[in-house]
Amino acid sequence: MFDIGFWELAIIALVALVVVGPERLPKLAYTAGKWLGKGRKVIQQVKTEIDKEIKAEELKEILAEQKKQLNPLEEIVEETGETLRDFTAEAQKTVREAEQTSGAADAKPEQPADSTK
Repeated sequence: MFDIGFWELAIIALVALVVVGPERLPKLAYTAGKWLGKGRKVIQQVKTEIDKEIKAEELKEILAEQKKQLNPLEEIVEETGETLRDFTAEAQKTVREAEQTSGAADAKPEQPADSTK
């Protein structure tokens, strides 16, 4: 990030000692450290939020892909259901026809055997 070496830090510390003075330098260092800590915390929180958003977006994409893969399966299930309904309707129709045929045969009066005897 910053390319600050030992000598640069030493010069900054010496200038701060001369400008601020030895009495207020510890308080200045404490305040500067406190602000740096808060800045790092804010940056870390922003990074965490960005990572969460990226992961959420990736999950949305994965769910969309899986939904696309499920569409053919839903079509197959729907076609199978339609076929089953058609088969059931055909079977019921056949049963009704068989009952009508059976009922008509039972309803016919018996013809006398041979009345010329």
